[in-house]
This record gives sequence, C-alpha cells and structure tokens, in this order.
Amino acid sequence: MPKRRLDVIDRRILAALQRDARLTNVQLAEEVNLSPSPCLRRVRQLEADGLIRGYHAELDRGGVGFGLTVFVGIKVERHHETQANAFREAVVALPEVVSAHLVSGESDFLLQVVVPDLAAYEHFLTGILLRLPGVTDIRSNFAIQTVKAHGSLPVERLGVTEESSVEETRRP
Repeated sequence: MPKRRLDVIDRRILAALQRDARLTNVQLAEEVNLSPSPCLRRVRQLEADGLIRGYHAELDRGGVGFGLTVFVGIKVERHHETQANAFREAVVALPEVVSAHLVSGESDFLLQVVVPDLAAYEHFLTGILLRLPGVTDIRSNFAIQTVKAHGSLPVERLGVTEESSVEETRRP
C-alpha cells in the first residue's frame, strides 16, 4: 500500500516516467498538464516517499551477452532461521540472480537467473546454487522466448473512482 494516496496527476507522472524516464521536467509537465515547478515538486515528493526508487536503463540481455534466462525453483530447509537468513543474503549477493521471490507452492524461492549460455548455467548451478545454505532441491525452467519483460505497473488504474473517471474522460 502506498505511503500516501496517489491522485490522478501523481499516477500520470508515474506512468509517464515508466514509459520514458529520460523525459525532461518540461516534457513531463506538458504531458501531465502541469507547469514545470509543481511538476518537479511532485516528482521530488514521489522520490522522497520512496515511490520512485531510481531510474534505470533497460538493456538487451542477449545483446550484452546474457543469452539464457532460467527460472529456478529452490526448496530450503526451514529448521533454522539463521540458515534461512544466510540463504537470503547469499542469493541477494549473486549478480546472476536478477530477481528473487519467496513463494508458495512446490518451491520456497523462485529466482530469475541470467547467464551467457547453458555451460555457464551448469557452472553456476553446480558451483554456486547447490552450495547455498539449506538448499534441498532445485528445479530449473529455461526461457525459450520472452514474450513480455519489464512491464510497467498499471498505476493509472489505481484508485479509480467514479469522480476521477469523470475527470479523466474530460481531459484532451
């Protein structure tokens, strides 16, 4: 839940920055129908509130040499909290792991791993993952094709009330 309620302008700002984080403040202000000063104040407040965590470049994984994406389900022993924390810390420190989630179901954790190729994954699996604290089972699923990645959050759909829906239909 957001720390504060987002109004229509905040949601437009967030949606625009997700589409293109390189917009100048003047371009962003024009897109959300504000003057530049209040627009900049809102962006700075969204940053201060932690709703905008940073600005990133989206890289072509294959183009930079990471041709294989693997989704790895991992089961861990749950006997010791110390061991569970050691596992989490170890996973966070691995640069090949681009996302890690505690999940329900067959696995305890789901990792998204990027490596150059199958040989590199075999080395990562046997040399690193299997040696992590508390690991009892690993299941690997290889991405054949990426259909959608790095999707934007649908912020413009948040908090839509009858009142804001009417306001949004009036905008040009």
